[in-house]
Amino acid sequence: MQETSYASSATIVMVFIIALLLQILPMPEWSQGYRIPWTSLALIYWVLSAPHQVGVFSGWVLGLTQDALTGTMLGQHALTFSITAFICLQLYQRIRVFPVWQQSTLVLALLLLERIIHFWIISSSGHMPLTLLYWMPALLGGLLWPLIQLLLRDGRRLTHFG
Repeated sequence: MQETSYASSATIVMVFIIALLLQILPMPEWSQGYRIPWTSLALIYWVLSAPHQVGVFSGWVLGLTQDALTGTMLGQHALTFSITAFICLQLYQRIRVFPVWQQSTLVLALLLLERIIHFWIISSSGHMPLTLLYWMPALLGGLLWPLIQLLLRDGRRLTHFG
């Protein structure tokens, strides 16, 4: 049993590392507004799939790691990820039985909440996003949720987790 727990923890950590790497992947300047929120999507997936292993503390640590990697204000992503993880933990039993299109809608709402909190933090520090392109990552994340869920679910099954 402990070997299965170790394998499942290693799988979760590996997915988070890949998500963080995708988050810091260099992109052309014109496409920066279209950056998919990989880390948020991975966090939402794992909180819904393994709520006994991934929770608010995991979101906090993941957020601090992303803050350090991206050079943003320390705690900005930690706050939003921990709030997202908390909401997912409160609703995971309901969300898991939703059809994928309803899950996508909820993921879109969670990602929009993250963007609103980021907007609040950024604007309070004197930096205002100037275009509607600021909201695009949330929309892209919501649209890509069915594919992300399918890939992570199949990958989890290949590693004999869950």
